[in-house]
Amino acid sequence: MSPSHATARIPVRARLLVIVLLALVGAAGCSVPAAPGGRGGPGFTNPVVPGLWTPERMAGATGADPDVPDDLGAEFKGTDPEPAPVRAAPERTPYRLNAPAVGKLFFDSPEGPSVCSATVVEDPRAPGRSGLVWTAGHCAHGGAGGKWHRNIVFVPAYNDLGLTGPGRAGAGVDEVAPLGVWWADRAGTSAEWREEGAASGGAGSPGDFAVLHVTREGGPSLQEAAGAAVPVWFDAPPAVEIPAVKAWGYPAAEPFDGERMFACQDRPGRLAIRTDRASLYRIGCTMTGGSSGGGWFARRPDGTLALISNTSIGPAASTWLAGPRLGEEARRVYRETAGP
Repeated sequence: MSPSHATARIPVRARLLVIVLLALVGAAGCSVPAAPGGRGGPGFTNPVVPGLWTPERMAGATGADPDVPDDLGAEFKGTDPEPAPVRAAPERTPYRLNAPAVGKLFFDSPEGPSVCSATVVEDPRAPGRSGLVWTAGHCAHGGAGGKWHRNIVFVPAYNDLGLTGPGRAGAGVDEVAPLGVWWADRAGTSAEWREEGAASGGAGSPGDFAVLHVTREGGPSLQEAAGAAVPVWFDAPPAVEIPAVKAWGYPAAEPFDGERMFACQDRPGRLAIRTDRASLYRIGCTMTGGSSGGGWFARRPDGTLALISNTSIGPAASTWLAGPRLGEEARRVYRETAGP
């Protein structure tokens, strides 16, 4: 007897009761409560659903990126001339050797299975054993009037060998997620994003950042598994004092397919969207939706690379990207989410 036939014999009221009971049992058995002591964002829960993010479901996830006009901020004196497009360059494979801190973030939004990019960052409360991931606020929370996204996972070195076409279609989880699938158990984002963030127009983008703490059962920490975690450079210099920024991500909208990692390097400029908020960094880059949340890196005075921003917004023409400057609010969110 098929499952559909067996279900047909159960009265509608009984079926509804069974569904409710199963939901209650699942919530009691799998729910991850909000972090104790106020750590992480208020109201965040992310129950682990084993086997949910299969290679096929990952491949079907789409970019969840805010739409902004090409001339955003042009009316403000704090906006520099629009940069020339910089063609996104493919990263060398295997990714775990050439860009080990970069990965993909998957989640369920109101639009369905969605995807962003993200970066493994250092944790001051767990030196050498970080479980922290940096991404965009809109990759974790719906913004004004919205909620935390569901089923948030991080996959470091996603599709490590850059498989495409039939090779990717037939790839197993060991090839697509060679370092595992890591579920978020804490998350934090800015008050600005939670209260003002919007799916279009750029509202909330100066606070469009998020920090996640991820974990999986047994084994090493995320940093130990990935072999890398980058420092975060809070209060980095203004754009005029930074000679070059390099942004990484997994662009998913055409002409890309989300299966390969790309990067753009450019001298940053300023993008102002409000006179009462800090300007964003902006670079020329042809990466598309799906690259949101990807880390932006610059060299500190001592010559080391550090994360200074993340991809937040870009126009429909895919000619530039912009990301927030990370100041005291970003530092607060980072500290509150940190820890083993």
